[in-house]
Amino acid sequence: MHLAITTEEAVAMIPDGARVMLSGFMGVGTPDGLVRALAAAGKKDLTMIVNDAARPDTGVGPLVSAGCVRKFIGSHIGVNPVLQEKMHAGEIEVELVPQGTLVERIRAAGMGLGGVLTPTGLGTLVAEGKPTVEVEGKTYLLEPPLRADFALIAARSCDYVGNLTYMLSATNFNPIMALAGEVVIAEPEEIVPVGVIPPDAVKTPGVLVDHVIKRAA
Repeated sequence: MHLAITTEEAVAMIPDGARVMLSGFMGVGTPDGLVRALAAAGKKDLTMIVNDAARPDTGVGPLVSAGCVRKFIGSHIGVNPVLQEKMHAGEIEVELVPQGTLVERIRAAGMGLGGVLTPTGLGTLVAEGKPTVEVEGKTYLLEPPLRADFALIAARSCDYVGNLTYMLSATNFNPIMALAGEVVIAEPEEIVPVGVIPPDAVKTPGVLVDHVIKRAA
């Protein structure tokens, strides 16, 4: 399978200072092997685009705890005290984005759109410094698309040409982030022959996937 690489090779691709999308919702649907390897490698100054900060030992948490993250862009940090402490200490910049807006900004990048019009956040801190657009008498914030150098996603199954499928709620941010990363690296639970995954079950087509992590022997 020409797409398959080791976790170590994937980590070596990601430089300090990269913008990285990380899938998952409170750790569900997160490529944990990649996260742990990045943390162990001591990557620095990463900008992480992720739904939430999870907990210190789950989701993006190990990267935060290891000091790898310079900026966090996401919708929730309420159950990760390490990130909260680093934010208050000025060690991590935090950009909080309403969850629906976050998803739509990622989708806009993947679809080649110039941004998202949304009323969410009007009259709050979210709107500070952002342009507004009036449509049919209603005012909307113009939110820019969110792109990343790398999208790290977790899959249930992957076939030999990179088609991916996900399981239940682990689907969450995986398909949408696969659209918006310059380089998409998938960490599947299993790699199977072409045809094992029914066409209707493919959530991310292989044309979007650049690299697949080999399963450990």
